[in-house]
Amino acid sequence: MKLGIIGAMQMEVDNLKEKLENQKTTTVSGVDFVSGTIGEVEVIAAVCGVGKVFAAICTEAMILTFHPDKIINIGVAGSLTKDLGILDMAVAKSVCQHDMDTSPIGDPVGLISGINEILLPTDPEMVEMLCECIKEDGINYRKGIIASGDQFIARDEQRDFIRDHFEAIAAEMEGGSIGHVCYVNKIPFAVLRAISDSEGGEMDYQTFAEKAAEKSVDVVLKFISKL
Repeated sequence: MKLGIIGAMQMEVDNLKEKLENQKTTTVSGVDFVSGTIGEVEVIAAVCGVGKVFAAICTEAMILTFHPDKIINIGVAGSLTKDLGILDMAVAKSVCQHDMDTSPIGDPVGLISGINEILLPTDPEMVEMLCECIKEDGINYRKGIIASGDQFIARDEQRDFIRDHFEAIAAEMEGGSIGHVCYVNKIPFAVLRAISDSEGGEMDYQTFAEKAAEKSVDVVLKFISKL
């Protein structure tokens, strides 16, 4: 089994890299991919950078260079529901890109031209395994749609738009793009987000992002142990 793990920021994958044995670093398209093993699982971990373009570059380079069997995107997100508070978990049943908008020419908001989809489904088996790991840690979580866009969502009107149009439970900046690349390459994928902010916006994020990132890594390590 070969598992790719992508985080947007260094803090999202640092703890994971420490667990890798037989480490090797390969740089492709400006991204450092650290490969190694955890138990019997070959892992390729990378920090893609913030935003959809960096995420897409990293995912495509990972797929073409390392040929992972599955990819997990980990990290933090802002909550769009009162069911998810700080340090709770969101697991994507599907992902979308909330800032895709060709509605002036008659398309629904969020439609991805070329593949003509709004919601891209994650792998059900991976989702259930992640949820099992979260439950074992006693963490509150929800499954649902995670929405991505090149915006830090801090205003109520932004949250309301994304929640109302996509029924999303969390918003971040990479998962929809990573899902897009996995979808066209037919790679099973999952998106796991620890909640770092809600109505508190950027203040919550600055306070809780690092702790939230650590929680997502803990769950992924448990996930790897079950593969």
